[in-house]
Amino acid sequence: MLLLYWQTNTPAYAGEPIEHKQQPRSFTRNINKTASANYLLYLPHSHLHDISKRWPLIIFLHGSGERGDDLSKVKEQGLPKLLETKDDFPFIVISPQIPMYENWDIDVLDALLDEALEQLPVDPDRVYITGLSLGGHATWQWAAHSPDRFAAIAPVCGAGPLARACRLSHVPIWAFHGDQDTIVPFAASESMVKAVQSCGGEAHLTAYPGVGHDAWTDTYANPELYSWFLQHRRGTLPN
Repeated sequence: MLLLYWQTNTPAYAGEPIEHKQQPRSFTRNINKTASANYLLYLPHSHLHDISKRWPLIIFLHGSGERGDDLSKVKEQGLPKLLETKDDFPFIVISPQIPMYENWDIDVLDALLDEALEQLPVDPDRVYITGLSLGGHATWQWAAHSPDRFAAIAPVCGAGPLARACRLSHVPIWAFHGDQDTIVPFAASESMVKAVQSCGGEAHLTAYPGVGHDAWTDTYANPELYSWFLQHRRGTLPN
């Protein structure tokens, strides 16, 4: 077998034999990254009367159709649409927006949550995330990436990372999906919920019979979702 040696001064490879085929390699390097995002902020009306209170926080992640640089688009679907009709709502709600053609960035979302915890009267043990479609995917992904940050999650018609399902075994989950969805198959939620359950997690799935991709209209109109959120604090499961 013919072996070659690097004829360079690069320390990482100097003197290393290589074969005439692809070789697996990896690297670790620290980089600096600036995180920024535009978002809608909802503060409960009652906050004005009790500025010392710490409030539960919901972070809502929109779908692909609400991407862009016009925040009013975020109000077209899901929880931000509902908030336009609410005089008072017992949560702080942050609804960020991603630019057109981009995807949710977990590093940016983590930085946004850091900012909220520093700047707003948020109870750090009552942080919840929910999102629809593309935002449903991101809800699963973010929770699997940072499971210790959240008290509960509610992904809507989203697909999750099956290989990381066991990281969610201590995060209460209520997922929602239309069983006739042709955009994100119902099996995406079903398989993820079953995977979490197999790891001993508390995960539940509500299926909407005969419903396609729009599983979010009924979900966010359901007051039981918000009551369910409030039953959970980070690190504890209700009896």
